[in-house]
This record gives sequence, C-alpha cells and structure tokens, in this order.
Amino acid sequence: MEEVRIIDLKESILADNDADAEKLREELAAEKTVYINVMSSPGSGKTSTILRLVEELRLSFKVGVLEADIDGDVDTRTMLDAGIPAVQLHTGGMCHLDADMSRQALAEIDSKDLDIVILENVGNLVCPAEFDTGAQINLVILSVPEGDDKPLKYPLMFSKADVVAVNKIDAMEVFDFNAETFRQHVAERCPEAPVFMVSAATGIGIHELAGWIGERAREILDLDSAN
Repeated sequence: MEEVRIIDLKESILADNDADAEKLREELAAEKTVYINVMSSPGSGKTSTILRLVEELRLSFKVGVLEADIDGDVDTRTMLDAGIPAVQLHTGGMCHLDADMSRQALAEIDSKDLDIVILENVGNLVCPAEFDTGAQINLVILSVPEGDDKPLKYPLMFSKADVVAVNKIDAMEVFDFNAETFRQHVAERCPEAPVFMVSAATGIGIHELAGWIGERAREILDLDSAN
C-alpha cells in the first residue's frame, strides 16, 4: 500500500508568513517607520485607547492608523473625525492580519510619510497572536471587566506582547480584578513586557504608556530621545 503523504498546511503557512514578516520589518526600518500592532478582545477599548495614544504621540511623531475589521468602517470614521490619517481594512472574514496584508495596508496609507503606524487588529485573543504582522511593537490591551486570569487562558497572546495595557481601571471597584495577580500572570508569559494601568475614558495612565511607546519608537527610528 502506498504511504500516505501528510502536509501540515498551518505550519507551512505560518513559516512563510514569519519569513515575510521579517522582510517587512527590514523594509520598515529602511523607510524609518514604526509599526505597532494593537491586539485585544472586542469591547476592550482598543479604539478609544488608540485615540488617546495618538493625541500624545502626534506631539512628537507623524502618526497614522490602520483599522482592521471583518466588515464595517465605524472605527475608521472615528479616527478621521479626530483628524487622524486612517485606512479601513476588510479581512474578508479572516480573524487576523498577516504580513502581506500589512504590507498592502501600509502602502495604502503611504507609511513612508509617517513615523508611526498603529494597526488596530481584528478583535479577539486567539488568531491575531498566531500571525506575525511585521510590527516592531505588539501592544496587548485587556479591560478590567474581562478578568485578571486571561493570560492563563490565552497564553500565546500574552507571550507575544511587548507591552500590555489594562484599560477601564476607573471601573476597578465594580469588578473582581486583582492588578498584582494579573501582573504575575503576564510575567509568567512574558517577563520583559511592562504592564500599564490605564483608562481611555479618563486619560489615566495614557501619558505613561505613550511615553514608553515614544521611547521605543525613538530607539527603532534611531532618534535622540531628547528630541
């Protein structure tokens, strides 16, 4: 009997994407653009947090936003209404962006004219973590109502994080969320990732988070931090 040939398509697809993502990072480095991938579940406050961050970052950088959704353009309209360059991406039913999709989107927003491009990835804590977008910074946002145990339930997502933001801390008293427990869970997955407690509604902690992102961006862009 002929031997059955098995091809692991997922492994092959991920390997190809990882290679393309590295190539994209090289291209972004050459054009002096920082690409930030923001990941979270729906309702965590990605859009409102990004709005607050752009308010801070645009004081020193030229910033644009890519909004990825399966359908709709609500978040892009929000960005445009705030005077932020933005492009809507429809993923055709896919629950994530990959490196090639990112390359197409970056060309559409003309990333060469921007210092920082922020991607609001499709909202979920599973698929986006599996596909490298080519970003130099991965920001994971969790909201207080989701609970402090999410790094245990979605370990891959938090292991991919360069920085983590806990949003809606203004509602901390209403929910059973232990900040120290959450920090410990994140440290188990990614010890190097700092955790910022923020509120997009009130602005608490946004300045500190934007400061960390700004410093990292200056390192990537090879700029004097004093500028």
